[in-house]
Amino acid sequence: MAFEVSKVVTDRTADGKSVFAEEKSVEPAPVLGLDIFNIWGTADGAPSVGAGDNPATVPFPFFPGPGGSRFIVVRFPPDSAAAEPGGADPEEAAAEAERIQPGLIGVFEPDTPGMHTTDSVDYGVCVEGEVYLELDDGAEAHVTPGTCVVQRGTRHAWRNRSDAPCTMVFVLVGARRTTG
Repeated sequence: MAFEVSKVVTDRTADGKSVFAEEKSVEPAPVLGLDIFNIWGTADGAPSVGAGDNPATVPFPFFPGPGGSRFIVVRFPPDSAAAEPGGADPEEAAAEAERIQPGLIGVFEPDTPGMHTTDSVDYGVCVEGEVYLELDDGAEAHVTPGTCVVQRGTRHAWRNRSDAPCTMVFVLVGARRTTG
């Protein structure tokens, strides 16, 4: 049984007192068979904290620019369940996904389902189920609960070959891509 996702956010008042700013459950945003929980995000550049100076969350675009961050939980369904229901039009499905999670779809390769490359360093922890992390040459790592993944801007895909959902917690940190 999948666990419920909730968040607790702290802040500081103008006079410097620590307070709870938010305590609530987080509902998933279902997109293309995934359940994505957008927990928190910071704007691109260096984030700031301090008395009365804690900006609101910046959850979109989905992938942050350099110095920005996103904190998300993703529940991957089994690959067998991720097929488009009823033969949905792929263009309509992509448009709906972009509406729900702005900036997500643009990184995916249309001719190689699931494969994508992002300009970010992604820290991931498997908390439930299992999934395979596939790289562009077909190499794979089996990711199970407790496995920590550091994804450094490489081309990859997540493949859930099991018969149960897999839940991963991610922190995405926007990076500058270099050549060479």
